[in-house]
Amino acid sequence: MSESPMHARFGDVLSIEALIDAALAEDLGTGDVTSRWTVPDGAAGEAEIVAKATGVVAGVEVAAAVFRRFDPRLELEVEVADGDAVVPGDRVLRVTGSLESILGVERTALNFLGRLSGIATAARRFVDALEGTGCQVLDTRKTTPGWRKLEKQAAASGGAVNHRAGLYDMVLIKENHIRAAGGVTEALVASIGPARQAGLEVEIEVTDLAELELALAGDAADARPDRILLDNMSIDQLERAVARVRALDPPRPLLEASGGVTLETARRIGATGIDFLSAGVITHSAPALDLSLQVRQA
Repeated sequence: MSESPMHARFGDVLSIEALIDAALAEDLGTGDVTSRWTVPDGAAGEAEIVAKATGVVAGVEVAAAVFRRFDPRLELEVEVADGDAVVPGDRVLRVTGSLESILGVERTALNFLGRLSGIATAARRFVDALEGTGCQVLDTRKTTPGWRKLEKQAAASGGAVNHRAGLYDMVLIKENHIRAAGGVTEALVASIGPARQAGLEVEIEVTDLAELELALAGDAADARPDRILLDNMSIDQLERAVARVRALDPPRPLLEASGGVTLETARRIGATGIDFLSAGVITHSAPALDLSLQVRQA
């Protein structure tokens, strides 16, 4: 695809290095005065990041990169990989070198690692809840500004399937687009042709079975959307939607359930036969995994 005016205006997303630099600048400012005045000059030692809670780790290499970015002389030993499960006491990462450097970037490294591991842990809980249903859990665009790549990688480490990365790589026609276009039919007619030419999938949100029928009313399979998002539907509505779509000749649109999905409701929703369940809670409300850096040797 050619560069859009928006891309020309805003440019590329921040690199991981730029995010790390911003985070270090935010925390260190003119320097870590506490470590400067309490750690003897030239003191070296060893520290470990250990888990204090059960969960799934993500962002280990990012945390290691924080230490290396600040002090390339530090030696890092990564003990686990993204996607690995940990229990309290498990060692995640070991760092050796200047104690002043280690303590200066401790919180920044833990912020990245804890946040991303919390997302991976939340994703894994949804995956476990859906086990055996055939339904996959999707992440959403409800991410921390600037952190989307990292947070989506973390969701994938927990077993979630990444949905679109942004507004540019998939057509997702939602309620406000439908209103602006004048209806479900009008929105689909306006978007499917250009989307097919651009090689993009088309998904449309429907809120009831009547709108579902409009979304399926194309006179040929390629005039229908690739996916249909069933928004805030009851279990009965979801089951009826699944039955209706399965009665179609292939290729059939894939079905996604969305709207207020929680860990407690996930399995029941997944058992209706839908293909996907999207849960914004994985990224926008996941609590950080509790991790701690402990100096072992000075």
